[in-house]
Amino acid sequence: MENLIILHILLVFMIIGAIITIEIRNMLSAVIAVGAVGFMLSVQFLFLGAPDIAITQVIVEILSLIILIRATINVDNVAIERKEEIIFSNRITLIFIGVILIFAWTAFHALPTFGEPSMRVSQFYLIHGLQEVGATNFVTSVILDFRAYDTFGEAVVLFTSISGAFAILRRWKKEQHKDFLRIDREH
Repeated sequence: MENLIILHILLVFMIIGAIITIEIRNMLSAVIAVGAVGFMLSVQFLFLGAPDIAITQVIVEILSLIILIRATINVDNVAIERKEEIIFSNRITLIFIGVILIFAWTAFHALPTFGEPSMRVSQFYLIHGLQEVGATNFVTSVILDFRAYDTFGEAVVLFTSISGAFAILRRWKKEQHKDFLRIDREH
């Protein structure tokens, strides 16, 4: 019950962060608000008992923030001022919220009734893990045999995020070094 209250509080803060992201005029502040929403999502994953997804979310969130902050630092922060653009963006936002509500309604009705086990798949792993895989460690058999593509996909996402952030930060460091050398030569 206590975790449910915390999850609801986090959800409210995530909604507030998303609204701030949409309504704020400064792009860097919007990127930071998106990052806050992502970090709150990773905390929710921890409370829901999915630490592997929470770790992946944190890593991808940090690397995404690095990339987005790098991209927005050099961009001129011009806000949308024309009335037509504001009306268009509000309509798109309402459509997006409507689609999310439809998906949320569908997901809510797909949940099992209260008292039924929500993880029926784990029974298959426990019953057939030793027979089909031959592994005595159930965690290893699930991660490397039954869900190998999922684990491989997570590793690819992490590797791609780290490589992208490394490439952007390396280029940024070279540009700063060139600017430093140019300023040093001028003096």
